[in-house]
Formats: sequence, C-alpha cells, structure tokens
Amino acid sequence: MNLSARAWLALILSLPTRNATARMRVWRRLKALGCGVLRDGVYLLPQSDTAHAALTREAREVAAAGGNANLVAINATDEQQELSWRALFDRTADYARLTRELRALRGPPKGAAPAALARKAAGLRRSFEDISAIDFFPGAARDQVLALLDETEHAVQTLLSPDEPHAVTRPITRQRSAAFRRRVWATRKRPWVDRLASAWLIKRFIDREARFLWLDTPRDCPARAIGFDFDGARFTHVGSRVTFEVLLAAFGLDADPALTRLAMAVRYLDTGGIPAEDASGLNTILLGARNRLKSDDQLLAEAMKIFDFVYSAYEELPPDDK
Repeated sequence: MNLSARAWLALILSLPTRNATARMRVWRRLKALGCGVLRDGVYLLPQSDTAHAALTREAREVAAAGGNANLVAINATDEQQELSWRALFDRTADYARLTRELRALRGPPKGAAPAALARKAAGLRRSFEDISAIDFFPGAARDQVLALLDETEHAVQTLLSPDEPHAVTRPITRQRSAAFRRRVWATRKRPWVDRLASAWLIKRFIDREARFLWLDTPRDCPARAIGFDFDGARFTHVGSRVTFEVLLAAFGLDADPALTRLAMAVRYLDTGGIPAEDASGLNTILLGARNRLKSDDQLLAEAMKIFDFVYSAYEELPPDDK
C-alpha cells in the first residue's frame, strides 16, 4: 500500500430489538465518539488508547443491556479499502456548515446586539471543538475554519469593546506597589475582559483601596488619576501584551503561575490568537454579568467575584497544569 496504513478498532454489536431505548442510547454515544459505520452493528474508529477505552466501555454497556459486543483490531487489506474507511470520517460537510454560520455572523443585521453575537460566537467555538475532537484526519478545511473562527471572534470582541488601545513599543518599567496606594484608576466605561481583569488585579494585588473612574472618552481622564487600557494611558497594551499582562510585568506579578494562566485567557479573549483553556467559559460568565448589570461599578463588583473564583481554582492546580 502506498497510503500509510494504520490500525483500526471495530466494535461489533447486537442489541435486543425490544430494547429500543438502549439501542438509541448506544447509537448516540457512538456517534458522539465520531465512529464510522461499516454496516449496521459494526462501528469503526482509528486505533488509539482513548478509542480503545471508550469502545470497551460501550461494549460493557451493550452487555449490561442484554446484548452482544466484540471489540477487535483490524487492518485494511489494500489502499482502496483504507481510503474508503478514512472517508467515513470526512468532516468537510460539518466544517462547511460551520463556515456558513460564521460568515453569517460576520455580516449580522444592522443593530444586532454585540452580546448576542458574542454568545453565538461562543457556541460556534464549541461546535468547532466538538467537530475537531472527532476529526481524526484533519486537513485544510479545519485550518480554514479555525482561521475564520479566530477572525470572527476578534470582530465580535471589537464590537463588545470598541476603541481598543493600539499597542505601543516601549520597555515595561518595574513599579513599586507602595507608590500606587489609595489611588484613583481610570479606564473606558462599559469595561470588558481586559479592563475588568486589570481592575481586579489592581484591587487584589496592587492597590487594595483603589477607586475606579469610568471614562466616556480617554480625554476625560483627570490628571490625578492613573489611566489604564486606553491610548496614552500609563498602563496599556505593549507589544503583544494586553494591559493585564503589562500590569503583571510592571508590578512583578508574572511569576505567579495562576496569574499567568489567567493572563492567557484574558489575552485570547481580548486580542484573539491561540485559544486558551477555560476562556470560553470565562467569556460566557462575564457576558451574563454584563448583560444584567448596567452600572459599571456593579459589573466590576461581580467580575471581582468571578476572577476570585477562577484564580482560586488555578491556585489549586498542580504546577505542571498551570
């Protein structure tokens, strides 16, 4: 065979026809695993430890429901058969559907609520991850959809948080927290992820008695206030770092593994790029708070609790997982 052959696992099962509930339950689980169907009762997956464990569980479930199940390792006999088996796992149609939905989101009706678009984008990200998890032979289609998804999420985040600051190129100077106590900190009103996370960081780690001003425009920033996350602010985007990361570096907080992990989610939600674990969930919770709370002070109060919980969870992770 010219095509690189691989080992496969086949689950051969039969269930009593009277047990329709068990048949449907097993079928749904096998579909969720991404199994190809060779014929009725014969389900195929590329061999892996994960696939073996999952199909073994299904075999036990079938037996418990009064059926018969055998898990066997098989190989294609020739290149044509190998190709036909791989074709069972072609996810092109799923990616095409996702592409249509993403393009529709890029051109929403005039006046569409940014928060609703963000919820839709989060749902499409989950759909992509579900498809990608069972795309055992990824190719150009996956890469194209991922690029479009990243672009769409960034466009939606721009709607949620307009007038994002432009990154500057300058060194990040180390600061002493003692010089920033009992200060007034100012940023743009209707704060979103980077500003909310930065305000939380300031209050928890830099200036515990900080007070915050929400500006209509950066021009409204009082001379006595410390500006953050807007063009011309004392603390804002530097290079590829968002404001949260700049504050971490400036105040020597970037050695904290829990904070650096949180920074990855904040950067991804603010500027896109490499997806970060937990970012989607954090985005959804913050969206819910933003939708329900019209006061920026109330929104920050809720965001403080949210970031407290996330930080606490990250602190409990083993070092290798941070």
